[in-house]
Amino acid sequence: MDDHALAQLVRTFYAKVRQDPELGPWFNNAITDWDHHEVLLTEFWSSVMLGSGRYKGNPMAAHLRHRAAMTQDRFDRWLSLWQETAEETLTADDTAAVRATAGRIARSLQLGMQYIAA
Repeated sequence: MDDHALAQLVRTFYAKVRQDPELGPWFNNAITDWDHHEVLLTEFWSSVMLGSGRYKGNPMAAHLRHRAAMTQDRFDRWLSLWQETAEETLTADDTAAVRATAGRIARSLQLGMQYIAA
């Protein structure tokens, strides 16, 4: 896995998200600059998967303003599309790695949202 593969994964994935009947309306309303968003997410995944350190944001803070819309069904749909896209764009080993990482990130975000909401 390298930055090019991650960029392709992110680009392909968010093209699907934008068209998805469940996620598309929510994401298209929340994201105003898709080019910038995809760069940030590619930096995020490069940092997480490759240890590049390029992402300098705060994922929890970025998602807090959307917590009411971040339902379990949407998390599940996001993870399903992520898995599907990873299988289409990455090797089997890399797919397993990004799938496991995405699952941990989703659980962390969900727990963080619950803790902050409490």
